[in-house]
Amino acid sequence: MSTTGRIHSWDLSTGVDGPGTRFALFVSGCPLRCLYCANPDTWHMRDGKEATVDEVLAEIDKYRAFVTTAGGGVTLTGGEPLLQPAFTGEILRRCRQTGLHTALDTSGFLGARATDELLADTDLVLLDIKSFDIGTYRRLTGGELAPTLSFATRLDRLGVPVWIRYVLVPGWTDDPEAVDGLAGFVAGLGNVGRVDVLPFHKLGAHKYEALGIPFPLRDTPVPDPGLTERVREQFRQHGLRAL
Repeated sequence: MSTTGRIHSWDLSTGVDGPGTRFALFVSGCPLRCLYCANPDTWHMRDGKEATVDEVLAEIDKYRAFVTTAGGGVTLTGGEPLLQPAFTGEILRRCRQTGLHTALDTSGFLGARATDELLADTDLVLLDIKSFDIGTYRRLTGGELAPTLSFATRLDRLGVPVWIRYVLVPGWTDDPEAVDGLAGFVAGLGNVGRVDVLPFHKLGAHKYEALGIPFPLRDTPVPDPGLTERVREQFRQHGLRAL
């Protein structure tokens, strides 16, 4: 019997959700409330659409030739896919069994819910580390940093390939000391292929309006190219490939 979960939507993307062209499945539900979140409409599982793994795989199969020809695969994102580990794990397993490259986009906050078997079916983890400062992380996300760092070291121990994602928010995640601390931590891992420094944007602001909730960082400026390059260079100084 096919496992059932709740999903928000799916999309095709290139260059932002892993290598090549990806079938990105947005899974519903997230335990964090990041102030810059671009997808507040994925926060609650109850707002998602119920779907079986069979139904998801049938949708993926429609685009299999396209994504594989473009060197891509399937990425589970959200929301937080590890809020529904059984559903997520079965999708990853069945995709990988049929030769599709698999990626998991996660904050790592619920990394303890990912079994070794789930991770064995994951070709790449896109690990979002929101901040390396404990206090900033808590204020920015409503959660704790420690579970993410623990998950990062576990992925290294298991040899699961990782791309680090770091959202650059002026006044929040641009502190040079905190960036340098994160870069040093990441450089100590042996499984990180690259670091994506992602400039904060406000493309999801209209979703907050539609939901009738305030966008906390409405008045926060987007980072200028000089700041973005400075942060990328800090990662490079630790021997990391930063884009």
